[in-house]
Amino acid sequence: MKKFFIGFITGCLFLPAYTQTLKYSNEFLAIGVGGRAMAMGGAVIASTGDVTATYWNPAGLMGIEDDIQMSVMHNEQFAGITKHDYGSISFNLNNRSKAAISMIRLGVDGIPNTLYLMQEGQINYALIRSFSAVDYAFMGSYATETKIKDLTVGGNVKIIRRVIGSFGGAWGFGLDAAANYKLNNWRFAFVARDVTSTFNAWNYTLSEEDKKQLIASGNKIPEGGLEITLPKFTFGTARKFELGKGKYTILPELNMDFTTDGQRNVLISSKYINLDPRIGIELGYNNFLFLRGGFSTLQRITDFAGKKTLNGMPSLGVGIQLKSIAIDYALGNAFNQGLMGMSNIISLRLSINKKS
Repeated sequence: MKKFFIGFITGCLFLPAYTQTLKYSNEFLAIGVGGRAMAMGGAVIASTGDVTATYWNPAGLMGIEDDIQMSVMHNEQFAGITKHDYGSISFNLNNRSKAAISMIRLGVDGIPNTLYLMQEGQINYALIRSFSAVDYAFMGSYATETKIKDLTVGGNVKIIRRVIGSFGGAWGFGLDAAANYKLNNWRFAFVARDVTSTFNAWNYTLSEEDKKQLIASGNKIPEGGLEITLPKFTFGTARKFELGKGKYTILPELNMDFTTDGQRNVLISSKYINLDPRIGIELGYNNFLFLRGGFSTLQRITDFAGKKTLNGMPSLGVGIQLKSIAIDYALGNAFNQGLMGMSNIISLRLSINKKS
């Protein structure tokens, strides 16, 4: 940890010379978590009121009515090559505030290292070794009520750890901010991710032999530096409708993502700001069974004839609430890889309350 702070401070001192502002920096944090949210296309920042709010909207932690909530999620992609995991726990600080801690891991293990595949001009498969490329995010979340009725605010402190085998890695730090407001049956939310920009300080540890092999194979020797993730802003609104004396519920939600890191292939695109909408809906029965759907990732696709069409990615899911346990399933596209990239996402949530 001491090396991280030294490297982070040193990187900040030499920011103009070694800084990179990347369009898709820390993209593993843009995938999303939780079966409910992934089934609704990620359009959940206004309606999330459980422990997964640590990721989607920390101000939503104030919607938790339990003393303690815990949640875990597992997702695999590309025949199990990529593994995506999430875990979180929330607890009460007092009657007006809540806190939570969470962790996200995205990793690919068993990657062949063919740097020393050639030996004296011959291929020697016995020299192949393997390594892992893993991204971690550790988040501490806080939410509280304000003096304004029905207005809650929250925030995240994020520590990023990215590891590429024994060759290199990065430590990073960032902040998120959020606010929720209720007006009758309407819910409004605002989330600012990486509000101060998130900084990753990269460092590489290559031996002299590694460097020689890279040069001999026509590759460049990587250099350390500071990577910046620019802010992303999301606005959301949702409304719950009750039918049959509350036995049936319908909850539609609309989210708008605004990115500032360069032109993207989204609905409204420019060099300075981009707009990417998400739509989700949740149908509930007796607060027991939930059917969900969503539509997101609107992109203009060019076919072989040169014609551009607007396409998006649908998602579906179901949830069951059994007293203190909730099980959520989603058939979604967590990695934006088209229909071939659809994956099964399962998450569990456990509520714990103290005996009176």
